[in-house]
Amino acid sequence: MQVPSPRIVEYDKRPGNARLRGEFGILFPQDHLMPAPKRARAAAKGKPAARKATARKPALALAERKKPAARVVKQLKRDFPEVECALEYETPFHLLVATILSAQCTDERVNQVTPGLFKKYPDPAAFAAAPLASIEKAVQSTGFFRNKAKNIQACSRALIEEHDGEVPQTLDELTALAGVGRKTANVVLGTAFGLPTGVVVDTHVQRLSQRLGLTEYADAVKIERDLMELVPQDEWIGFSHRLIFHGRQVCKARKPACAGCSMKSFCPKIGVAG
Repeated sequence: MQVPSPRIVEYDKRPGNARLRGEFGILFPQDHLMPAPKRARAAAKGKPAARKATARKPALALAERKKPAARVVKQLKRDFPEVECALEYETPFHLLVATILSAQCTDERVNQVTPGLFKKYPDPAAFAAAPLASIEKAVQSTGFFRNKAKNIQACSRALIEEHDGEVPQTLDELTALAGVGRKTANVVLGTAFGLPTGVVVDTHVQRLSQRLGLTEYADAVKIERDLMELVPQDEWIGFSHRLIFHGRQVCKARKPACAGCSMKSFCPKIGVAG
């Protein structure tokens, strides 16, 4: 009796794990999913034989993974004892708008734009009533200005219609607003309200969490999940700000200053050339 080929039910997308899992719980390289007649024809054409499946390296226990994370948290607190959000704001709504503008834009540029922007449009009502073209012109230098202006106006109108003009203080309510994802919501909730609802994962946090071996993922949501497991919740807000400052000042994208880094003795430097 011929045994049916395992049905594919899961694909592991983590780097270095391009494997498929069969319904019987066995790991198969993709080559082994080729039907036997097709494998024979491929072999006759001189293609290399499929490799045998190798056992996956067992994942470290959570307690072991938390140890290097604790060292990172401790050192960052020494290096940056007092930190705050780099975006300048006066109200939670201002921070919400500034964070929307910061997508694909530097905080420095946003801080140049927002003083004049908020002088002209100080609250949700002003943005909701303004001509869209006027908002676009005001935020043009931040890039992707048409989409940002549209989202800011839609967000402002939703705040008026659904939240009495106030910025909500829950993750679900914030992420339901136009232009607001988990990162923006976590910034606003953590910085404006002191609520540790998650870890802010921007490009700096993404890059450094990989280099420090705190995650093996590239996806922001999966990185945040790993960091929330490894870092105590009461450290989430400060940890994000500190890691961002470290990324800007020391562990830069192209030329990280490893020689002068306070974490050089234990940083695995994953992905860093040389």
